[in-house]
Amino acid sequence: MRNLTMLMDYYELTMANGYFVKGFQNKIVSFDMFYRKNPDNGGFVVSAGLEQLIEYVSNMHFSKEDIDYLRSKGEFSDAFLDYLADFHFSGTIEAIPEGTICYPNTPIVTVTAPVIEAQLVETMLLLTINFSSLIATKAARICRAAGDMDAIVMEFGARRAHSYDAAVLGARAAYIGGVAATATVLCDEKFGVPAIGTMAHSWIQFFDTEYDAFRAYAEVYPDNCTLLIDTYDILKSGAVNAIRVAKEVLEPMGKRLKGVRIDSGDLAYFSKKLRKMFDAAGMQDCKIVVSNSVDEYLIRSLQEQGACINSFGVGERMITSKSDPVFGGVYKLVAVMNDAGEFVPKIKISENIEKITNPGKKKLWRIFSKETGYALADLISMSDETFDGTKPIPYIDPIKPWKKMSFHDVEVKEMQQVIFKDGKLVYDKPSLDDIRNYVKIQLIEQVWEEEQRFENPHVHYVDLSTKLYDIKKQMLEQYDSLEGEV
Repeated sequence: MRNLTMLMDYYELTMANGYFVKGFQNKIVSFDMFYRKNPDNGGFVVSAGLEQLIEYVSNMHFSKEDIDYLRSKGEFSDAFLDYLADFHFSGTIEAIPEGTICYPNTPIVTVTAPVIEAQLVETMLLLTINFSSLIATKAARICRAAGDMDAIVMEFGARRAHSYDAAVLGARAAYIGGVAATATVLCDEKFGVPAIGTMAHSWIQFFDTEYDAFRAYAEVYPDNCTLLIDTYDILKSGAVNAIRVAKEVLEPMGKRLKGVRIDSGDLAYFSKKLRKMFDAAGMQDCKIVVSNSVDEYLIRSLQEQGACINSFGVGERMITSKSDPVFGGVYKLVAVMNDAGEFVPKIKISENIEKITNPGKKKLWRIFSKETGYALADLISMSDETFDGTKPIPYIDPIKPWKKMSFHDVEVKEMQQVIFKDGKLVYDKPSLDDIRNYVKIQLIEQVWEEEQRFENPHVHYVDLSTKLYDIKKQMLEQYDSLEGEV
């Protein structure tokens, strides 16, 4: 397993050394990781990356080479470097399970640990959750669009990914979001995401004729033969030769041509023409696969045009989330434990209202309708609050705080689970297929159709408990009064 401990921003180390020199290394703090805006102006995010965060924290240690490098910088005390030489994570991490549908400003991961430990995990925590959640969310959007055509989606993005890790972990995240398979072999070997693939244009070019290339491939792979038909001319050559191979090679063997793929041209036009040709040849079961800069918007357009497509190979626009390529997860200090063992809330204030944080150690709850099973809202409370839905739950809508509201006769679920407790992994990681199925179940049974719209989706309510709201209001008033004295 790679040691990625040093994959951090340099200021994590300067702050850690500062805490150590000032004697704060045993001070317990709490940080929340959350985000402020859904990608693509969507209605939700599919959280992902928790498994990689678990691997990182479990393997976190500084090697001799790491310590020697840090000593060479000349900025860190010898005592601090000795501390790092024996470093291991001893804190508690709570998180929503991977694959959970989540919303802006709700805590996805909460780290409660000695301040140096909580600080040092920041960069990698954000890196893993931000990237994987971005790709899983984009994949879910694309699969939703393709589902309206009863078509499946395959991930073809490795050669356009931003690194080899992005190719593999992006394919994993895309699988969580709903894709059926990947072209990336290492993702299959490492995570079990089904790897698929047939041929490139070079295969066809290698042979003297397109027919010879198709025939050779069909003879080698008679049970799983999909032919790439746009090397020369889709209709006059590719489709004609595909039908010929189906009739002359495969059918005499008792086999059927599984499908054809086109990677260029007017996908709607050619797919409809191809469907007519194959149906007329008695090949109604021959699938039409398309690729070439596919995303949810193109898929919707193809649907509107009546395209006859059975499967989409999606590359760069999914693996890079091209239309909105940055997931803005942040990691903020929310509480510091005092000498009495109590968490003192901390807040970050900004001229931008959306950047004002929710203070204190908190819990995240999801409120469900008993009648429909759909989620009505998320509720953020202080960590010492408990709700069961049998009694009215008063809450504050932060957009309309003057309104007195409460939930009645609802189902309530606490969303975060303990992942690490006192440095020990206590969480049973689900299988990748279980995570993927969990996403599907939520989108079918718990998330309103209105939240899944691509344009102007319903904004999921994220409310505050009255206790949390009062604490936040008091802290804002306190700092406002201090500002007035300056």
